[in-house]
This record gives sequence, C-alpha cells and structure tokens, in this order.
Amino acid sequence: MSDSPERISLAGRLRNNFLTGLIICAPLAITIWLTFTFIDWADSWVTPYIPQRYDPQYYFNITIPGTGLLIAVVFITIIGFLGKNLIGRSIVKFGESILHRMPLIRSIYKSIKQIFETVLKEQSTSFKRCGLIEFPSPGMWALVFISGDAQGEIAAKLNVDGDEMVGVFLPPTPVPTAGFLMFVPKSKIVMLDMTPEEGAKLLISGGLIAPDYKPVPGAPTAILPAPKMQA
Repeated sequence: MSDSPERISLAGRLRNNFLTGLIICAPLAITIWLTFTFIDWADSWVTPYIPQRYDPQYYFNITIPGTGLLIAVVFITIIGFLGKNLIGRSIVKFGESILHRMPLIRSIYKSIKQIFETVLKEQSTSFKRCGLIEFPSPGMWALVFISGDAQGEIAAKLNVDGDEMVGVFLPPTPVPTAGFLMFVPKSKIVMLDMTPEEGAKLLISGGLIAPDYKPVPGAPTAILPAPKMQA
C-alpha cells in the first residue's frame, strides 16, 4: 500500500497562502512604489522651474504626476538634437571651456562625463557579457561583468607576457552597486551566455534565481579548466 499524503494543518495552509500572496504582491508593490518615487523625485526638481503659464497644473488645478519628468525628457532630447549640429557643438565647447578653467569643477565634470560616455555609448562593449573568474582562491568561482579590454598604460604594462588583459567588475551580493575593478588575463575568464540582466538577478537573489540554460547541441558540457595534478 502506498502511504497516504500528509495532511497540512490549517495554520500551514494559511502560511503557504500568505507566502504565495507575498510573492505575487511584493514585487508589484515595490515596482509601483519605486516608479512613483522616481516620478515624484523628477517632478520636485523640474516643476518649480516651469513658468506658470506653461504648467498644466495651473489650468487644471490638480497635481498631474509625471509632468516634470515628461518635460525633462523633452528638454534633454531637444538639447541632444541641438548638440549634434555645428552651432550646438560650438555652444557646448564654449561651455566646457569655461568649466575646464575651474580647478575643482573641472575634475568632477571630466570624470562624470567620461562615465556617462562609456556607459551610454552605443558602440561600447561595457557590461554586455558575464563571466566567471577564480576568486578569492583557486577552485572558487565568482560572477563578474566584463567591462572591456585593458587600455592605455594598464594595457602597456600588463600585456607584456602576451596574454591580453580584460577589465572585469566584481560586484557583491545582494547589492551590486559597488565592487572591485580587476584586470584578469582573458584566458582565465570563463565567458557565460547569460545576459548582464540575468547575472544581476542571480547576484541580487543570492543565487536563488538562476537563468534558464539550454546547452547548445555539440558544445562541450564543461568549460572550466581541469585541476592541476600535484606532483
């Protein structure tokens, strides 16, 4: 005879229903909260500078969420359009020349601009792939985001052995907003098929949310280097 299934108590069923509802409601509630928080933050920065005659809230006498954010998006788009022509580039260069004469502001502006250009540039390969490196010791593997090949002085001094060095970003769990920038030989990196978004989910969840993976037919099943034999 087969054993009868174990009956779940009323308290157990209530707990399971609560956890199921929490899994459904919590992500939705957090997403809505973050969205409205960002909209309110953008409105608080932009709305005070809108002239009263151009503010829709003045005519409707009600608060319209997202007005400041919409105006900011339109304004930034127009600035980007004007910055592509000759006159716009001249104005931008003139403004940058003024900033470059200010000792403290010059360094801050150059650093922030370089970060934005690197992240937003369409041709950039920054953080478009994930990989594994042995860290913090051999036999232990950590997930990293590939930032690109080493360049400039770092490449000149580290590529002397013929093995090309690659910059990787090693974020912590569960908040991948800070971490370590390391330069690792390309041969020591195990490239992954998962996207950076999937890698971020894996990190934030502490390994609980692993992306689906379907091995390619004919591809090797193991790509990690074999352990070294002790003499």
